[in-house]
Amino acid sequence: MLFDSHLHIVDRKRLAYPWLTDAGALNRDSLYEDYAREAKRLGIADTLHMEVDVAETDIERETDYVKSLSREPGSLLRGVIAACRPESTDFPAYLERVLADPFVKGFRRVLHVVQDDVSEGALFRENLKRLAGTRLTFDLCVLPHQISKAVALVDLNPDVSFILDHCGVPAVKDGLSESWSSGITEIARRPNVVVKISGVVAYADPDNWTPETLRPFVEHCIASFGWDRVIWGSDWPVCTLGGNISTWVAATHALMQGVSADERNRLYHLNAKRLWSL
Repeated sequence: MLFDSHLHIVDRKRLAYPWLTDAGALNRDSLYEDYAREAKRLGIADTLHMEVDVAETDIERETDYVKSLSREPGSLLRGVIAACRPESTDFPAYLERVLADPFVKGFRRVLHVVQDDVSEGALFRENLKRLAGTRLTFDLCVLPHQISKAVALVDLNPDVSFILDHCGVPAVKDGLSESWSSGITEIARRPNVVVKISGVVAYADPDNWTPETLRPFVEHCIASFGWDRVIWGSDWPVCTLGGNISTWVAATHALMQGVSADERNRLYHLNAKRLWSL
């Protein structure tokens, strides 16, 4: 069974998504029921919703919306990774509200859509330290040239659990690069970082990739982090840029041929359940 740590739900009737205007094929509704129908057929038994960079005024409404979906019979939803703004003076009060809600499992602030100096700001870093000793994780979504910025955040917060999204967002269609490879090796030296095996199909040539295209990227991440610090995610609907969720699940199984059942289970669901105490 698979634990999907990275589902995006887009419902434009409920919430505002300013970035969708320039998102091409992703500028559409991507509803939970469409995901769940296929996910259940693929052996996905549990999922976490990943924030979708909604309008700032809708951040807490997004959590409430996903929570309402989780109450439906047979729902796969087990929690959310909520959006946040650590660069804001409002963050401490928001954190207190989140800590009172066990449905929220962690935070994400997408860093490749803002200036690099956002994550270097004193207030951002001070607020991130507030996660130490809490149950909340923090997802790092950065481009390869920004991995050094992510490393700096991790080094300042050794008691915070971080998750590097999408194998560090490699440009798969361009092939392996030294900057990505060395960045993965470096950030993996930090024991409080987990890598998410997700997203890579969206960065490949949509008309010309196979599991072997993805293999060097996936295997380098696993070799760098080890089997205890890898988790799996679909990145639906973004994964549909490279096929569909079924394509990515099939590619994952092909990439895991030859590994032990124990290693496969750690990637597929055991590590995620341990990370979020589920």
